[in-house]
Amino acid sequence: MLFWLKKFISFWLMPLQVGLLLVVAGIWLIRRGRRPRLGRTLVFAGAGLVLVLSQSLVSKALTRSLQDRHPPVAEFTPGQPVPDAVARVRFIAVLGGGNGFSPGVAATNLLSSSAISRLTEAVRIARAVPEARLVMTGGGPAGKPTHAAVLARAAVQLGIDPRRIILSEDGRDTEDEANRVARIAGGAPVAVVTSAWHQPRAMALFRAAGADALACPSDYRAHHDDPLSFDDFLFGFDALGGSSLAIRERIGLLWITLRGKG
Repeated sequence: MLFWLKKFISFWLMPLQVGLLLVVAGIWLIRRGRRPRLGRTLVFAGAGLVLVLSQSLVSKALTRSLQDRHPPVAEFTPGQPVPDAVARVRFIAVLGGGNGFSPGVAATNLLSSSAISRLTEAVRIARAVPEARLVMTGGGPAGKPTHAAVLARAAVQLGIDPRRIILSEDGRDTEDEANRVARIAGGAPVAVVTSAWHQPRAMALFRAAGADALACPSDYRAHHDDPLSFDDFLFGFDALGGSSLAIRERIGLLWITLRGKG
């Protein structure tokens, strides 16, 4: 019950929904002749909120501030030892990122852009630390392969020995995944591979679950040294989507902080 309540509340706190509610409330007040000044303020506030968060530079700034909380795992140099923090890892947890279902399509092409980015980073680390096992997480709809199973198939296609893969298919959200992976690891060091913008919340939940976790961010949505382009000054649904992701993560961080897990 709590899971679905959390989903319901977070849905209505997203920028597009909040903006539309403000606009609708404002129009209702204007048409009813009740406090028209307040109605106009609500309309402008709702439209302005959506417009500002649809701007590319705003979206990137919101996303980048989350991504910067954990440093990336640098490129491994051939012939040089793997950094100690990575070399001690014994499990590599790949957090769920979504997939589609199309018969005859390779698993690597079924994964969402976030999921394939997470898996690519996990495979990179797995090749550098051959003693580590990969834990694929994520459930799925009834009658369909779980997300963990699709990740595992894709990992095998990318050269991972299937004997190194563990499936954790019952988690519904990041907190479930963290608890299950922590039990599997049993105190051994775990590399937590997820999207960079999701990494702060994931790390908080893994540490709350008692895991010895190493942040391994992937799927970067904004970069520091990219030159400015004309597109950066435009507005669009992609930017609004990025802003919504960043806001949802902050709501999630607030929620787990209030519960003493942040």
